Amino acid sequence: MKTVYQIRSGAGRRRKCAPAAILSLACLMAVLAGCATVGREFPAAGVQEIRIGETTQTEIEDVFGPPWRVGIEDGRRTWTYGRYRYRLFGETSTKDLVIRFDAGNRVVSYTFNTTDRDEVR
Repeated sequence: MKTVYQIRSGAGRRRKCAPAAILSLACLMAVLAGCATVGREFPAAGVQEIRIGETTQTEIEDVFGPPWRVGIEDGRRTWTYGRYRYRLFGETSTKDLVIRFDAGNRVVSYTFNTTDRDEVR
């Protein structure tokens, strides 16, 4: 037995609408209004506190929290903090911080990028 829903149109007439059509319409509305966010928010102002050769992993974690991703680049441990907000309509907003550590767990280098020009000043 197939379930059919009735929807009233403008003139009060009823027309039949299958569940698949309702689901398709709901999905389309979600896509058109939607956005996707990946990563976690982090305090960009803390980037100014990083000192190459001085700042430790513990100090980085105190300021930014646990890293969103960890990895190895050229034999050095890397931590990544990132938040990427993609929108179907409107501005995409991204920011990421990649920090590289030496064997003594001190910052060797870092890169900070963002689409928000105000956060770089």
